[in-house]
Amino acid sequence: MKKIIVAAVIGILITAVILCLSAFFRGEPRTVLALCYAETDKVIQLYDISEGDEFSVEFIHSVNKSPVKDIFVIREGKIFVDRTVYSAFGAGVQTEVEEGQTLSYDEEGNMVVSGFNIEFPRVKYIVSPVYDHVLEIDGEKLSLTELCGSGARVYFELRQTRMGLFR
Repeated sequence: MKKIIVAAVIGILITAVILCLSAFFRGEPRTVLALCYAETDKVIQLYDISEGDEFSVEFIHSVNKSPVKDIFVIREGKIFVDRTVYSAFGAGVQTEVEEGQTLSYDEEGNMVVSGFNIEFPRVKYIVSPVYDHVLEIDGEKLSLTELCGSGARVYFELRQTRMGLFR
């Protein structure tokens, strides 16, 4: 009798776990921005992201030693570079505006080059061992050194998931 009760309890628990997992994975697929290690493809973090949302990565340029901010936008379910903000021209950064691009200045006097319209299936960075790379997403600034480690090779890409909780 005791074995029958134990088997029934185990059966009920297994059924409950299956129902909870199916509810968790069910539903409409969602687009997320995945931050991954390049060498292993291991996911470091997932971020909810939607059509029209932006994220950026800011860093100190290794050659001209001035801040650069790459700003990306989600369009048509893909990542596009939207604009880049420079505080100074110099070696290693864009010095000419190409056809279709525009140069303007922000409220702090930084140069803003826009009009790239270039799709990036994966946005790749090497997290500087000297200066941090800072991810800004959904109004939050996050240190890539703290998230990934100094010198880490990482990439961002869009993925579809049915799972619910991130960060």
